[in-house]
Amino acid sequence: MRIILCGFGVVGQSLVKLFESRSDDLYSKYGLKPRVVGVFDSKGSTVDSSGLDFNKLIEVKKKFGTVKNYSDKKNSMTGVEMLKNIDADVLIETTASNYKDAEPGMTHITTAMKKRMHVISVNKGPLALAFPSLMELATYNQVMFKFSGTVGGGTPILDYAKNSLSGERITSFAGILNGTTNYILSNMSTGLSFDDALKDAKNKGYVEADESLDLDGLDAAAKLVILANWIMGMKVTLPDIDCTGIRKVTTDDIKKAEKNNCSVKLIASCNKKLVVGPKEISNEDPLCVNGTLNAIAFTSEHSGTQTIIGRGAGGMETASSILRDLLDIRQEISRN
Repeated sequence: MRIILCGFGVVGQSLVKLFESRSDDLYSKYGLKPRVVGVFDSKGSTVDSSGLDFNKLIEVKKKFGTVKNYSDKKNSMTGVEMLKNIDADVLIETTASNYKDAEPGMTHITTAMKKRMHVISVNKGPLALAFPSLMELATYNQVMFKFSGTVGGGTPILDYAKNSLSGERITSFAGILNGTTNYILSNMSTGLSFDDALKDAKNKGYVEADESLDLDGLDAAAKLVILANWIMGMKVTLPDIDCTGIRKVTTDDIKKAEKNNCSVKLIASCNKKLVVGPKEISNEDPLCVNGTLNAIAFTSEHSGTQTIIGRGAGGMETASSILRDLLDIRQEISRN
């Protein structure tokens, strides 16, 4: 399977390591032989229609900070040029999420779909701003569009709701969808101020380069958009979310919650209205998880409420979700 990889940061590199370490197993078990024919990062790109060497890609990126030094043939192709000029079956889009105009991911995804390439995205920007139209474009061009890594990283939240609860009517859901804010609020419950808890989260590498994505609830809101569209069949985008972040949560708020045997959490909920905001949650509630964990509770008509908990982020966890999507595409292709 020929793959173009747009974005070669932590997730892209983790994916290539996963391909390398599991190559025999992927072929013997699933008949999947991933061949990466092009990689694009913010400083350049490299292309080889016979397939790039996974270990060499990692080494070159580590040494030069870009993949463009992979070969002597200097390649200045942009991601879009690569998608237009190189034959591939799947685009894997891992560039950084941008909630202003969703670029460059939006153009990468639409260009690939128009070329009849299947798309896997862990970039939430395009889905947050244009989920309904991207689904329509995928259907029109008869390609598969997968994005299980956009919510919950390696924890299969989207798959669980769509497949394990199929046949059930989910009436509402609520969850902690951002591990960074959960880590900060958990630390504040031990007595740290907001600023100290934020500093600690930054030191551990949990905070996005643009901290407003975490602190102002944008990341959680983007995931809520994806869940509401995919699971509830809504047609919503980011501006439809009533969103408040955690910047105004004080140690007094935390202490007040403790007196009620509760904790303050940033909760994204879909119950007629779509809301992201800090909320008191009972410490007895399965949803009340600490640290960088994510948790989401689905309430359905007949099965009651079911909670799924897992690690929300991390390069290898997200890479494993991409691999899961790739195997789904491989399976679907072999059926037709």
